[in-house]
Amino acid sequence: MRVVLDTNTLITALVFHREWWTWMREAWKSGRIVPLLCSETATELIRVLAYPKFRLSSDEQTALIHDIVPYCDTVSRIAVYDLGPCRDSQDQIFLRLAKTGSAIFLVSGDNALLSYTGPVPLRIVRPADLMDALAKDEV
Repeated sequence: MRVVLDTNTLITALVFHREWWTWMREAWKSGRIVPLLCSETATELIRVLAYPKFRLSSDEQTALIHDIVPYCDTVSRIAVYDLGPCRDSQDQIFLRLAKTGSAIFLVSGDNALLSYTGPVPLRIVRPADLMDALAKDEV
């Protein structure tokens, strides 16, 4: 199942090893979900991992990238679609990646994405909703 994880969701699953996030890491490592990345979202991930507030060494940042990238499908060319406006223009890349990569879910806690009502044929859900869908084998 192809999914797009917005940067905050991905960072939380990678950096905060609380038990609640274990299910997501296990889902991508087992192949139950296949996160999608493109050059823009990968660059954003690398940039955010370097934030001083995370206090991650360059080796730790590299290790976290190796915890996700091998399990991802990379979409090399993101198509330009008229997806209608999203409240946060920086979130457009996640919508475009989801549409180009034929994702089933876009996973986010961002209200700008969760309230999006444009023509993207996928479900925009919170992480807990994805966890429920996986638990119920709805996907």
